[in-house]
Amino acid sequence: MSDEQVAGGGAGPGVWPCLGYRDAEGALEFLTTVLGFSEALTVRGAGGIVHGEVRWPEGGGLMFGTKEEAVPGWVYVVTADPDRVHARAVAGGARVVEGPVDTDYGSRNVTVVDPEGSTFTFGTYRGTEPGV
Repeated sequence: MSDEQVAGGGAGPGVWPCLGYRDAEGALEFLTTVLGFSEALTVRGAGGIVHGEVRWPEGGGLMFGTKEEAVPGWVYVVTADPDRVHARAVAGGARVVEGPVDTDYGSRNVTVVDPEGSTFTFGTYRGTEPGV
């Protein structure tokens, strides 16, 4: 792999939230089937998934792997349709901690928790423009 690929010259996101799961295979199933990410790369070893990447269809990605203890986090995912994500999460049995809600800062959000405790907020807020 070239230094450019390692340093961010590739086509992927420049910032990767990373989560660790006791059951990374189950997490991959939840992330793809219930939440709607797509599997991009899965490297398996004797202890399970040693490196996994999933992509959000509207941009961005998430890295994860098998850990002895779960390493939960809070991930914000930009989406044009949080209500669709909410319906998908409910249909998939996800624990919803906040149904679709309009925020004071102009975003529409829904927040769910995965089976190992990581929180995912899906919302319409894209962040400020660079330099603002």
